[in-house]
Amino acid sequence: MELPVLPARRNPTELPVDGKVPLVGKTREELAELLTQWGEPAYRATQLFQWIYQKGARDFTGMTNLPLALRQRLAEVAVPGCAAEEMRQHAAATRTTKFLFRLLADGALVESVLMGHSYGWSVCLSTQVGCRMGCAFCASTLGGLVRNLTAGEIVDQAILMQKELPPGQRIGHVVLMGSGEPLENYDNVLKAIRLLHDSGGLNIGYRHITLSTAGLVPGIRRLAAEGLPITLAVSLHAPNDELRSRLMPVNRLWPVAEVVAAVREYAERTGRRVTIEYILIEAVNDTPELAAELARLLAGMLVHVNLIPMNPVAERPQFRRPGPERVRRFAEVLERHGISTTVRREMGGEIEAACGQLRNRVVRRHRG
Repeated sequence: MELPVLPARRNPTELPVDGKVPLVGKTREELAELLTQWGEPAYRATQLFQWIYQKGARDFTGMTNLPLALRQRLAEVAVPGCAAEEMRQHAAATRTTKFLFRLLADGALVESVLMGHSYGWSVCLSTQVGCRMGCAFCASTLGGLVRNLTAGEIVDQAILMQKELPPGQRIGHVVLMGSGEPLENYDNVLKAIRLLHDSGGLNIGYRHITLSTAGLVPGIRRLAAEGLPITLAVSLHAPNDELRSRLMPVNRLWPVAEVVAAVREYAERTGRRVTIEYILIEAVNDTPELAAELARLLAGMLVHVNLIPMNPVAERPQFRRPGPERVRRFAEVLERHGISTTVRREMGGEIEAACGQLRNRVVRRHRG
C-alpha cells in the first residue's frame, strides 16, 4: 500500500523567489552547468558554492572573488538563499534556540532548532510545511500538510543557524526530525543530505546525520539501497498494531511487523544500528507489560531504543507526560531483556515543549 501521491504543486523541486532562481539547493555540478553556459570557467562554480553553503552569503555584492560582471548577472536572475528568520526563542539553561523561518517563495513558516551539547552543535531541520501523518500526540500534524520543502529550503535552515555560531565553531550533527515526514519528500531530502555533507559547504559527516521516519516501509527499503551511512530513526511508539494504529494512522498502511522487518533489513544491509523512537505517554503506552512486549519484538536486532517522555501539547490534553518512576520502570524492563536503551535528554522545554508549537502559535496570531 502507498500514501496518496501529492500533486506537483505540493511537491516542488524548486520554487522561485520574486521571479528569481534560488541557488541554495543546487549542487556544484548544477552551478557549473549554469555558469559554463555563460562562458565562465568551471572553478567559478566551486567559489559560488562556497559562498552559498560555507559562508552563508545572502547577496552577491560581497562575493569579491567573483568578477563584478558575473555578480551583476547573478543578481539579475538569482538569489543566494530562500529562507529568512521570522522569530526565535532561546533557552539559556540548555543552550537551545528555536527558530521560525519564513520561506521566501510563498511565506510559509517552518521551525528549526539549534542545540548546544558538550560535544558540539546540532540542528533539527524540518522537511515539510506541516505533516499529514496524523499522529495523535503530535503538534506538527494539527494543520495538515501544506507542501514538501525543496532541498534548498531544507539546507537553508542549517545555513542560517550556522551563521549564529561563534567564529570557528561549526554544526556537527543534523537530525531531520522537525515538522514533516522526510521519506514522503524522498528526493528533496536525499539531495539535501548530500548537500549538507559536501566538503565545500557545511561538511556534515554522513554518520552525523539522522533521518527520522514514522515508518514508511517503501522509503526505508529505498534508503537502505542508497549506500549512505546515515543513521535511521524509526518512530514506533507501540509494540502492537492495535495500540500503534490508535496513535499513528500510518500503521494501517504499514503495520508493526512490516516496519520491524524493514528495520531489520536496513540494519543488515547497511551495518548501521537503527534508533527506535518511543514516546512515553502516561497510562497509554508506558506500562512494564508493553515494555516487555517491545523487548520481545526487537530481540536480536541491531537497534537502540530512545525513550522520549511525552512533551505536553495544548491541543492534545488527553496525552500526559509520565512521571520519572514510570519512565525508569519502562527503561529497566527493556534493559533487563538486553535492549540498548536511553532516555532522551530534555532540550528547550521552556521554549515550547513540542515541535510545531511555535509555528502554530504564530499562524493563529496571523489569522487573528
